[in-house]
Amino acid sequence: MKKNLRIVSVAAAALLAVAPVAASAVSTVNADAVTSVDHLGSVTLPNNGAVVNVKPNISLNTKAGSVDAAISVSFSATVNGTTANANFSVNHTNPSNIQLFKGSEEIKDLNKVTEADAGQTYKVSMTNVGLNFGSQNANKKVTLSFGSDNWAAHNMTDAMKHSVEVKLDKNGVVNLAQVVMDVTAKNFANPTVVTWLNGTTSAPVTAGNITLYAGSDAGKMNVAQVVAQARKNYVAMGAKVADPTNNIKEALKAMNIDVDAQGWFVAPKSFTFNLTAKSDVNDATATLPVTVNVPNGKDVTPATVPSQSKTIMHNAYFYDKDAKRVGTDKVTRYNTVTVAMNKTKFSNGIEYYEVVENGKLSGKFINADNIDGTKRTLKHNAYVYRSSKKRANKVVLKKGETVTTYGGSYTFKNGKKYYKIGNDTKKTYVKVANFD
Repeated sequence: MKKNLRIVSVAAAALLAVAPVAASAVSTVNADAVTSVDHLGSVTLPNNGAVVNVKPNISLNTKAGSVDAAISVSFSATVNGTTANANFSVNHTNPSNIQLFKGSEEIKDLNKVTEADAGQTYKVSMTNVGLNFGSQNANKKVTLSFGSDNWAAHNMTDAMKHSVEVKLDKNGVVNLAQVVMDVTAKNFANPTVVTWLNGTTSAPVTAGNITLYAGSDAGKMNVAQVVAQARKNYVAMGAKVADPTNNIKEALKAMNIDVDAQGWFVAPKSFTFNLTAKSDVNDATATLPVTVNVPNGKDVTPATVPSQSKTIMHNAYFYDKDAKRVGTDKVTRYNTVTVAMNKTKFSNGIEYYEVVENGKLSGKFINADNIDGTKRTLKHNAYVYRSSKKRANKVVLKKGETVTTYGGSYTFKNGKKYYKIGNDTKKTYVKVANFD
């Protein structure tokens, strides 16, 4: 194997603190093979390209008893509605695809990462990471954004960096020379749970209370004050406490209280937010509800937000404001859901409706494509099907006609992909290939 893939950036070299690594081939998963019931939406590509977020999922499991250590890594990204995936999976007997480093030392035997190392941070280096966006995206320019200070990539000619501009080849494929990222070793066999403690007495607690006073000038308080007092009053044994700033803002938003850019807000007499903590050792989590009492705060009458009822046309999962899946619950098609009046476009270019619960914004979002659909232009004449073998009717949709499709595609028994059309409960589907 060839050594010394180039990492020319001094800053990147300091960030990564790893030696250049050998190139090795990895398999990619063709996007056509992805069943997209979990629809990620589409990214509009202007002539000069677009920024596409690459989503990683990485884990390093320590050796625990008779269970060997193992690394698993996957990447996904969506270009123009097509999701590409790359997967790596190695264990202590097959380390060729991935190299693991602790500082500058390469760990060649994964089983040297034991239970005692759980919670330690390592660097993982992968070479020739391929993403296949399909021939429909051939020769398009995109910028792959990795969005984190803890991992970066480069192609064959560029320096290591957190955002890489590439041109897809004639098949819509790009191969990154190297991707390096941090990973924390986990021991999921460890049964330890996270316990919240009173910061003064060290006694276990299941809920918290804080008393703070608003300023005499307009009764304002700052989010930073709440964060500081919460961190002082409560600690999580065996875990890192997440920054509660966003949780505080969301709690206030639910009460229709605005927080300005500097973190100031008119304090109500009380509000409750959640402190969350997660163990680096085994990913155990714990949540502590904390009520903030403000004796000189203002009375706030909870108000309901304007909302509307919408019918889900395609099974839909819930997402948070960072477009990350929230749990495993979903709204199944043809059911109704109460959502905000307007859609919100996230940084990934996809529009979402925020779910309204009990008259308040819930912080949970549904991909608007599963409700309103996406207008697509037919490239070929198309039949409408009710199953892989039977047509739904005698209608022939003509080339050039605009058709609204709902959500991601379904894979029928014949292995072909179909979009649901028509905002009704009828079984009406059109082949995805007719839009390509």
